[in-house]
Amino acid sequence: MKRFYATLLFSLFFGMTAMAQRPDATVKRYVKVPQGYLMVLLQGDNIISQLEAFAEAEKIPAANFTGMGFVDMKFGFFNFETRKFDPKMFKKVELASMNGTIAWQKGKVSVHAHGVVTDKNFNAFGGHILEGTVGTGSVEIMILVHDTQLERKYEDYIGANVLCIDHCD
Repeated sequence: MKRFYATLLFSLFFGMTAMAQRPDATVKRYVKVPQGYLMVLLQGDNIISQLEAFAEAEKIPAANFTGMGFVDMKFGFFNFETRKFDPKMFKKVELASMNGTIAWQKGKVSVHAHGVVTDKNFNAFGGHILEGTVGTGSVEIMILVHDTQLERKYEDYIGANVLCIDHCD
């Protein structure tokens, strides 16, 4: 019985400590730097949602970004026959590299990101990021802002959204 109470107290103490240290969702996750913005996301943060909220809040016309950290990540491989992503989830992996763009489509922020994650055996996996959540630790993202608003446009012949840089009407 003493072991049970000791385990219970230990769990409660460290559980409360972890909850007390959990970052406030209203705390700003980015800072302006000379090159653009530096974003630091924390455990539990949704990467795509945070990038979308940032772009809307700061009225970003367009941007490129890179990132790294610890994640649970769902990648997709675009199947040109079905014109859909074939998804695969990877949990408790290290985001070795993430690259992407922020643009607009029909008045809404459009994030397009690809990445590579590695597991504890140093196997690498990658693809189009469908969703990602920060795991234990953080994700650091450097965002380079462009001065011209860029739009994403659906291209029928491809069956996908494409970043339009000229004659986008």
